[in-house]
Amino acid sequence: MIHCYKNNGYNIVLDVNSGSVHVVDDVTYDVISMYEEHTEEEILTALGTSYDTKEIKEAIDEVNELKENEQLFTRDIYKEYITDFKKRKTVVKAMCLHIAHDCNLACKYCFAEEGEYHGRRALMSLEVGKKALDFLIENSGNRRNLEVDFFGGEPLMNFDVVKQLVEYGRSKEKEHNKNFRFTLTTNGVLLNDDILEFINKEMSNVVLSLDGRKEVNDRMRPFRNGKGSYDLIVPKYQKVAESRNQTDYYVRGTFTRDNLDFSEDVIHFADLGFKQMSIEPVVGSDDEPYAIREEDLPKIMEEYDKLAVEYIKREKEGRGFNFFHFMIDLQQGPCVAKRLSGCGSGTEYLAVTPWGDLYPCHQFVGQEEFLLGNVFEGINKPDICDEFKLCNVYAKEKCNDCFAKFYCSGGCAANSYKFHGSITDAYDIGCEMERKRVECAIMIKAALAE
Repeated sequence: MIHCYKNNGYNIVLDVNSGSVHVVDDVTYDVISMYEEHTEEEILTALGTSYDTKEIKEAIDEVNELKENEQLFTRDIYKEYITDFKKRKTVVKAMCLHIAHDCNLACKYCFAEEGEYHGRRALMSLEVGKKALDFLIENSGNRRNLEVDFFGGEPLMNFDVVKQLVEYGRSKEKEHNKNFRFTLTTNGVLLNDDILEFINKEMSNVVLSLDGRKEVNDRMRPFRNGKGSYDLIVPKYQKVAESRNQTDYYVRGTFTRDNLDFSEDVIHFADLGFKQMSIEPVVGSDDEPYAIREEDLPKIMEEYDKLAVEYIKREKEGRGFNFFHFMIDLQQGPCVAKRLSGCGSGTEYLAVTPWGDLYPCHQFVGQEEFLLGNVFEGINKPDICDEFKLCNVYAKEKCNDCFAKFYCSGGCAANSYKFHGSITDAYDIGCEMERKRVECAIMIKAALAE
């Protein structure tokens, strides 16, 4: 399978199965587009009115050579890895600890319902947290590096327990030959110097929630009294970024139908001095006024193109930044299993509620049909985990002919379930956006390689 497209003046050809990327001239681009379905004579006849016969033949010879070297029109060698995928042995390597089902903001699009997750407000006890870390250690097999994200609601509302759990985890590392990589996601309201000192010492990464420009952020991320949060949190975030030497953090936003010009929000992040950033499309049903709809896609595609051009410009000027969705590794990238099966929700990655219930990931929390068990008794519904093992690009019909499948790994299971009632379907609007992001990311690589 190949994918040919034009972006920002570049003719780009992606060989999907090998991952090879080619930036080609017009004649080679047109030859490749016809190559599989036409004979050499047909190509020469069709393109003869636009190009010289000699250059067409040279392009055909070049394509023949690339095919011979398995850099174009390569066969799919990955499907064999999926054979009997359901029986593969998996270990838990990452855990999302819902340290607080409570929040001090009232974000309008929050899937966690202001931190409550379809249930009651609660803070995780130290006992439950310890048991969760014990569960992770016991079910991690020979995996040495373990990841734990302190999540909410707002985890800093239960910061004393966060500190105690980090201390507990560190006390277990040597005994079990494990290394904990702790991360924390926060809205920044409660950040202070003491908390920042602890974060910089113990957190491998910190995610800072901010939706962009002041008017955008304050419309969607207000306090419960309606007051905006931007003015309070931005100076704190700037201090976090500088104190971490502009690495090992992300400013993470959400764009909605109210700010389809989201490239301006990313640029605003950069102008505030941030170097690590992401902005994600909101996922909501059509009856929500902020939800992204199919008719919004043309504008969204324009925004990704606009952002990509600005990204290149700033990088060449020496004031670049990292945008999560444009970070793509064309040299090596993730291992085959990761490229085929994605985040590992329900198998390698689990979420834990304040009272110890286990779910496939944070987005399934509160949906009782996905309750796997709890940290005290373990998983008592392994059949659900087995179904999540099948979440791979070959189990999803919509992935079959998609050029981006080895970059998005089939997309988000929770979004698939939300819109189609199945974890092996795909969220169509999300797929369109992901394809565009991959195209932009590859184009950026081509532009910066010049």
